[in-house]
Amino acid sequence: MNLHQNPSPYHWSGRKSDQLDYWHQAVQSISNLNLAQGSEKKVGILGYAGEEGVIRNQGRLGTLEGPAAIRKMLGSVAYHLPENLPLLDYGDIFTLNQDLEASHDAISKITFDLLKSNHFPVLLGGGHDLAFAHGRAVQQFISEKGEKLGIINLDAHFDLRPLVAGKAHSGSPFLQLAQEFPNNFHYLALGIQRAANPNSLFQTAEKLQAKYLVMEDFRLNNWEYIEEQIIWFLDSVNKVYLSIDLDGFSSAFAPGVSAPSPMGFDPQIAFKVFELIASSKKMISLDVVELNPKFDQDNATARLAARAIEYILRKVFG
Repeated sequence: MNLHQNPSPYHWSGRKSDQLDYWHQAVQSISNLNLAQGSEKKVGILGYAGEEGVIRNQGRLGTLEGPAAIRKMLGSVAYHLPENLPLLDYGDIFTLNQDLEASHDAISKITFDLLKSNHFPVLLGGGHDLAFAHGRAVQQFISEKGEKLGIINLDAHFDLRPLVAGKAHSGSPFLQLAQEFPNNFHYLALGIQRAANPNSLFQTAEKLQAKYLVMEDFRLNNWEYIEEQIIWFLDSVNKVYLSIDLDGFSSAFAPGVSAPSPMGFDPQIAFKVFELIASSKKMISLDVVELNPKFDQDNATARLAARAIEYILRKVFG
């Protein structure tokens, strides 16, 4: 079953220039998942045009349009990465006949292959159930090297909810990772909102020895403590997979998500975290999820997602 759709050059557009000034000039659209090989570092972009996990988690429809919206906003961003760094768009994985698990298997395989071929994967969502497929691949890749993977999630939610009738959903990805890799699950969640997580999820987090900072503590005036906690976590692992759920941001900055909240964090604290993690040189993979263009306002959330990706890659490869 082919669940892959080739990238569309239509998604990459912007100002015309005679030199390399903008992202749309740098990104190459690669058809048929013909992954670039070689030892040089590359960025591999893969979209997850899926919302079945959001539907199962009773969220708002529209996340399947997220990857295209992020690409459109990224295309016009000024280019400050090394000119010799390949930026390769490998298209999207979608869900057919509500078969979320088949989509996850496809994403895991492609992500693993991207890592094996020296890509830095950048996955665009889509529901946060993507994190299970993504994290599984990164964990498998790291395990082969005998290294310890740390997962850092900026999010309003733990996403440690149990499966529903045995089925995965957008609220369960990190519990699934903990269950699949019980001896190698190292998780730090930043921006957790008590109003969005019942006591049972805090108990699950404690049982799994997950680390977290609640929203009341995840504020700029508390930066020294936040920095200390993140550095401690970074020092305890070899590599880091970073997941950014856009619903962790306040709806003032990110209205276009499945589960908006006015009480989320702001870009200033998030971007300080991005810089700190990127500067560790341990980040190996990235996803940005839960963009819902149907509820966005003037593409504010899509622009925020694009700026986060650009900023992180500039710090990783700068």
